[in-house]
Amino acid sequence: MALPGDGLIQLTPEGLYCPAADAWIDPWRPVSRALITHAHADHARPGCGDYWAVAAGEGVLRQRLGAGIALTAVGYGEERRLGGALVSFHSAGHVLGSAQIRISAGGETWLISGDYKRDADPSCAPFEPVAADVLITEATFGLPIYRWRPGRQVAAEILAWWRETPQRPSLLFAYAFGKAQRLLAELAALGVEEEVLLHGAVQTLMAPYRSEGVVLPPTRPLSELPRSEALAGRLVIAPPSAHRSPWMKRFVNPQTAFVSGWMAVRGARRRRGFERGFALSDHADWDGLLRTVRDCGARQVYVTHGNSDGLARYLREEQGLAAEPLGRAFEGQRSEEGEMAAAAATAVA
Repeated sequence: MALPGDGLIQLTPEGLYCPAADAWIDPWRPVSRALITHAHADHARPGCGDYWAVAAGEGVLRQRLGAGIALTAVGYGEERRLGGALVSFHSAGHVLGSAQIRISAGGETWLISGDYKRDADPSCAPFEPVAADVLITEATFGLPIYRWRPGRQVAAEILAWWRETPQRPSLLFAYAFGKAQRLLAELAALGVEEEVLLHGAVQTLMAPYRSEGVVLPPTRPLSELPRSEALAGRLVIAPPSAHRSPWMKRFVNPQTAFVSGWMAVRGARRRRGFERGFALSDHADWDGLLRTVRDCGARQVYVTHGNSDGLARYLREEQGLAAEPLGRAFEGQRSEEGEMAAAAATAVA
């Protein structure tokens, strides 16, 4: 295994472990103490004894893991001592309350990025560059074909798509936590004040965003409307799992679109059965990944998720850095968006 067995961070059956802090980072199984980068299900799992996470993400964590979890909520940049280690959380720019976790002990500093992006996003705090000796970075979109356009530009195209077809309901499919709220915030920034209807899975996560002061348009659960009510011209946001489900039966001749970074891959929209695809991701694109490695200044880089082999090879051969993949160790530890990577990689090949 690439990670040294006696290093500051070790790879165990439960996931990444720091002996100096006696804590796991985004553990895969229940552990006594979990440091959580963010509340997506592949990073925050139930059953742990103590959770540590950023205060801005507390509402979503309690919504997903239970209101009664033992949670220590910390501010961005706030340094805490855990055992023999100093631990701090720094904004990852991924979703509300997302963090990179910086751990220092024994004269060295490691940074575990979690999921992150470098693009502007009105629904969460911006990414904070952090220096470290060793970086563990994701590579969900670790190929040069992935280069994102500004979120506001994509949102303007979505708004035009919605407005141009007032005779049909507009069903916009996006991941329920993070992507849906980012889309709403981007639409609000464009001046949208019209009510947007939400699938129940999206609705349950709206309160934490509003309580954190994120500016959003008016929203209402679709379930509150009578089934007889006409929905032509209305925008409805739902998770991808609702597509082609019985939930779709209440719509008459809807237009459909999917919002995801995978929509940058030719053919992905067609295979998923959507009329339109909009490429917008809450993960770093190729340039964002390389920029983050440079900003960190790490002497050693470990790469997880996505195209970990390819990014690690590029960093070694083209950038002259010590870089190794941890991809196989993280197989199966993916979010719904991450599960599309295999199909996208096949399409690229």
